[in-house]
Amino acid sequence: MQADRATRGSPEDRDTAPEESGALSRLAVRMATFSEKWFPEAFIFALIALIVVAGSALAIGASPASVTREFGNGFWDLIPFTMQMAFVAIGGYVVATAPVARRLIVRIASIPTSGPRAVALITIVSTVSALFNWGFSLIFAGLLAREVARREELRVDYRAAGAAAFMGMGSVWALGISSSAAQLQANADSIPSNLMPITGVIPFRDTIFLWQSLLVAAVLIVVVVSVAYFSAPRGKQVRSAADLGVDLDSDEDEKLPPRSRPGEWLEYSPLLTVLVVALGVGWAIQTFAGEDPLVAISGLNTYNLLFLLLGMLLHWRPRSFLTAVAKGVPATSGVLIQFPIYAAIAAVLTRPTNGAGNSVADYVTQAFTSLSSAAPFPLVVAVYSAVLGFFIPSGGGKWLIEAPYVMDAANELEANLGWTVQVYNVAETLPNLINPFWMLPLLGILQLRARHVVGFTFLQLLFLAPVALTLLTVLSYSLGYAPPAIP
Repeated sequence: MQADRATRGSPEDRDTAPEESGALSRLAVRMATFSEKWFPEAFIFALIALIVVAGSALAIGASPASVTREFGNGFWDLIPFTMQMAFVAIGGYVVATAPVARRLIVRIASIPTSGPRAVALITIVSTVSALFNWGFSLIFAGLLAREVARREELRVDYRAAGAAAFMGMGSVWALGISSSAAQLQANADSIPSNLMPITGVIPFRDTIFLWQSLLVAAVLIVVVVSVAYFSAPRGKQVRSAADLGVDLDSDEDEKLPPRSRPGEWLEYSPLLTVLVVALGVGWAIQTFAGEDPLVAISGLNTYNLLFLLLGMLLHWRPRSFLTAVAKGVPATSGVLIQFPIYAAIAAVLTRPTNGAGNSVADYVTQAFTSLSSAAPFPLVVAVYSAVLGFFIPSGGGKWLIEAPYVMDAANELEANLGWTVQVYNVAETLPNLINPFWMLPLLGILQLRARHVVGFTFLQLLFLAPVALTLLTVLSYSLGYAPPAIP
């Protein structure tokens, strides 16, 4: 493979003229330098947020006993989700490092002819794939960034490439079929009993498949790719993976050593792999026959099991599969230690109340709801959702907190319910660009810290936020109100 890389991108096939840094590129480098110097480790960032939220709860009159109780009780609330996210990283890594998938990644990585074009290509792959499944986008784009960075002749800035791999999660994923809020609202069995009378069932055709929603997704992708290309460092400003101390050869293909004892026969035989995958195929047939395939594939449990089974099949031999798993596990370390902190933040934000029965989240809600008389409703919902999303970075879980009062207000103001869901979807992705929560699996694969990529993602936020808020507000006037469709 090393020989193959040495022959790619010959002078006849790629641009050889050096590119000069533009204003946006210089700004990105300054922001990246600032974030690398001042942005704390993601774990420190989470601890600070927890202390701020706990202090806010005490400030509104919640008792110290209730704050500390909810901290401890809420700490483990996300354990199932934590394991799901860990397996997103492991399953994606196992599949993407299988020989056939690696060849695909290598092939895609051979396309760009310059560093900025490589960053733009990674952004396109990340954003488009995120519309179908955010988990696959996160892992595949991350491994593509690593592969592109191996092409030393391109002079790719590894920080910009890493940020590009995250842009699906930072821009459009919630406008796609794996949107937690849209999925929940489209399935009567998933909607809580207290929410059904307010929203009814809202099918995909009234959320992610609205032409307004598709237009927003297309515009945001164009903006993200353009910013990624023009902000990618050039020339002497480039910092390669080697400059950042990243070993890109750690996931190289390794041939299995020959069997040394009879007991290893099953480890090297595909027999067990075939039998287990056969069981998985039977399960998959029943799963997809029993519900909407788009809903089934977007569930994390379904997604993770399919990826693990696919990884077993692609690696063929159990020993090869286990080797890939062992290499993928380190990418989950940040997830395992930090997600419980975010669970505690969500608990302290929403549960401890003062004498009036209000939590910190209630006061935040009241503050932004009061603005609805002075600003367009979609803009208020978007700003509020983005602010709350900074502290509760969980699409589906946060929607359950917001939906009752947000959708009730939408009914009172006769705002389109499906579009309100989409406003939430767009707005809740924006904090991802500066909150390391969703970056953790990707950062583990890239062997980077949040501070390495936040300078580039924050620059994206400066462009995305005004464009997104404007589109959400203007397009809302093209949609009428319809009462909740209650089955």
